[in-house]
Amino acid sequence: MWWLFSLHLLRNMKDMEIRIVTHDDIDVLQQISRQTFEEAFSVDNDAQDMAKYLNENLSTTRLEEELSNPHSYFYFAIVDGTVAGYLKLNCLDAQTDIKDQHALEIERIYVIGSMQGLRIGQALYSIAVEKAQEMNAQYIWLGVWEHNHKAIRFYKKNGFVEFSKHSFMLGNDEQTDILMKRPI
Repeated sequence: MWWLFSLHLLRNMKDMEIRIVTHDDIDVLQQISRQTFEEAFSVDNDAQDMAKYLNENLSTTRLEEELSNPHSYFYFAIVDGTVAGYLKLNCLDAQTDIKDQHALEIERIYVIGSMQGLRIGQALYSIAVEKAQEMNAQYIWLGVWEHNHKAIRFYKKNGFVEFSKHSFMLGNDEQTDILMKRPI
């Protein structure tokens, strides 16, 4: 399934394509996963904890396992031929925390730093809403690092509210994620 969005980027009209990630895309998925995670969190975290997380959680093997799960969905946002961001959704037993058959989890929405502000994250979020509606989910939920204020503002703007917290291991550093959800 393919989606096209038009964006006004800078002074030129360009297309943004959102498409499903396949096993043939594993190298690109790993590259953008690592790049965007490092851009988002390396400044505020210990280098050894970052390296451990990247090597354990964003390895090719781990991403292949995630791609093979029939209840996980990955999407690329492509702008001007460049993968600019990606989305990972989970339902049923693929959900990381809450295993609610009536819910859809947004596990990851990441956009390359140089492409932020172009509404790519909003377009990826729209795909999550569409998928939730398609599967008749009652709500969408996610976890977001308590210090990621930009992401928290984004989710609140899109109707999410805090409902709990959980621990997230970044290497050897136990951190707190705020759990947020919004009804469909």
